[in-house]
Amino acid sequence: MILHIPHSSIDFPNKNGFVISEEELSQEVLKLTDWYTDELFESKKWESVKAGFSRIFCDTERFSDNSKEVMFKHGMGVLYEKSDDGSPIRIVTEELRENILESYYWKHHKNLNKAVLRELNNFEKCLIVDCHSFPDTPLKRDLDQSLNRPDFNIGTDSFHTPKKLIDASIDFFKSKGFSLGVDEPYSGSIVPMNFYQKDKRVSSIMLEINRKLYLEDKTNIKSKGFEEIKSVTQEFIRFMDSVYYEDNYNKTF
Repeated sequence: MILHIPHSSIDFPNKNGFVISEEELSQEVLKLTDWYTDELFESKKWESVKAGFSRIFCDTERFSDNSKEVMFKHGMGVLYEKSDDGSPIRIVTEELRENILESYYWKHHKNLNKAVLRELNNFEKCLIVDCHSFPDTPLKRDLDQSLNRPDFNIGTDSFHTPKKLIDASIDFFKSKGFSLGVDEPYSGSIVPMNFYQKDKRVSSIMLEINRKLYLEDKTNIKSKGFEEIKSVTQEFIRFMDSVYYEDNYNKTF
């Protein structure tokens, strides 16, 4: 199993093109970072592929082709040019875009692709868990503006997410007393383009954690619930592993 963790970093390799103050950028980082998802998801048992830079610098989950990326029209394609409220934050020249894609975006995807190939060589199939968190109040640029947000959310792909993983996820969170959205408020799950819509041996499911469960309100400070949510997340990861690789779907948790 591969844990893909794209949005936990707050690092900026450079600030080229940014036109806002450090304070304004810090506020955007606070709002958009998937805080501590590396701590919540990572385990020595499974390989992790993490982006070592902030999503605001380069979002590895976005399509590099702007014509295919729905968020590009909001100024938040693979390279963010606008803030959540629509204000300009960076001027992206063609040269800057090419440099960042070549030096960061494609290297990340090459690492993910290699990890998938290793998993296929070892097990003849591969499960990617796409690891995220989300705010309890919708961001202004969120496509789903519903205020009634669940505790957890799984994102699926019609080609790459087996039904048994969806059913198992629903049963798991119900057993724990948490609400679960299925492709609500966020949908989809990452698959490397070499395999996307081509290879059924590669499966993927996204797990999003509502930040209200583990952070103090509107901060990046861990709350008293952090360790409990980490334990639940780790148990879910182990369960996905057993369901997918061992075909062990036990509804008793």
